Order: sequence, then C-alpha cells, then structure tokens
Amino acid sequence: MPPKGGGEILFACPVRKVLQPVQFTDPGKIKRIRGTAYSVRVSPQMANRMVESARGILNKFLPDIYIYTDHMKGVSSGKSPGFGMCLTAETINGTILSAELASNPQGQGAAVLPEELGQNCAKLLLEEVYRGGCVDSTNQSLALLLMTLGQRDVSKVLLGPLSPYTIEFLRHLRSFFQIMFKIETKTPEEEHMGGEKVLMTCVGIGFCNLSKTIR
Repeated sequence: MPPKGGGEILFACPVRKVLQPVQFTDPGKIKRIRGTAYSVRVSPQMANRMVESARGILNKFLPDIYIYTDHMKGVSSGKSPGFGMCLTAETINGTILSAELASNPQGQGAAVLPEELGQNCAKLLLEEVYRGGCVDSTNQSLALLLMTLGQRDVSKVLLGPLSPYTIEFLRHLRSFFQIMFKIETKTPEEEHMGGEKVLMTCVGIGFCNLSKTIR
C-alpha cells in the first residue's frame, strides 16, 4: 500500500509471435460477481465490513456474488497500512468488467470508512455495467493497443463511452503507428441496455515478435 509500498507483484504471461484479430462485439448479460477485499496492517474486520456493505448494494441485482477476504500482517504485509476492494462482473459470453478502490495513503487526505469504500466500489462496478461494452473503461486503451498490433486483418470491439484517457490514447496510436479507427456509435435502443456504445474497428499493423523463434 502507498506511500511506502513494500509489496511484490509477480506477472507471468505466455509469449506470442503474433496477435490474432478479434471480433468482440457481444458482451452478454451479467451472470456472476466476484471480488477480493484486502487489508494490511489494520484490523481483519476491515475486510469483512467492506464485503457486507458491497453485498448490501449488489445483492439487489444478482444472487451469485462471492467476495473473498485477504488479510496480511507482519513482514509480508508491506510497510504501510490500508485496505481496498476489487470487484469483477462476468457475463455469459466471457466479458469481464472490473472496478477497484483503495483507502487513502496514511497521512494523506481524509480517512475513509470501510463501509463507505465498499459501497463506492460496488457503485463503480454498477457504473461499468451501465456503460457496457466488452471492455471496462480502465482497459479500453489496452484493448485498442492489442487491436493495433494485431495481424493485417479487421478487428472489432464494442466499448462503452470512451474515457478521456482513451481519446488521448487514440491520438498517440495515430502518431506512433499511423493507424486510425472507424468509430460507430450505437444507441441504447440498438443494444437493449445501458448507455451509448461505441463500435471500434481497425486493421492491425501486422506486428511480429522477432525474438520468438519459429518451430
């Protein structure tokens, strides 16, 4: 947790020579919600209080909800106290929408109650569901980057309203890769749910991982 950190992240992913084009235009309906409430160097009850407040909102819409609690103490818990929550909503077609919130760093900003944080995180997830699309607002730019680096074929993905970060990221893609997306707006009536959607279409640049040998 900030400000002193002290944690460790292990990231692993398979190596690919090329990225295949995608056609990801039907997010589907939400079937379940999963999440993790974590706390370090504070009372273990903090995580339980976040879970109860988040479920109080989410259970009004869906029964299949499970939020894990993860409490760490001692050397393995890092150097700063804090707590937070990460929630994911999964659809019948495999789309995953996420939302995450964490407490303010020690000595910075106003103190946040775990009940308040749990409720706000649940509301953030519901906002992502309302925005819709096949990718949540935080990962829109990542999806567009992978489409850009894909093979020289058409890729399509349905997104919710574009975030300011994504709009600026599209400008960077045009500057670095000379690639422009076709943007089609979809009204809520056409998509039967949520806010306005945006269908993003492009042809990849055919990027190839030269360090990956061919067998």
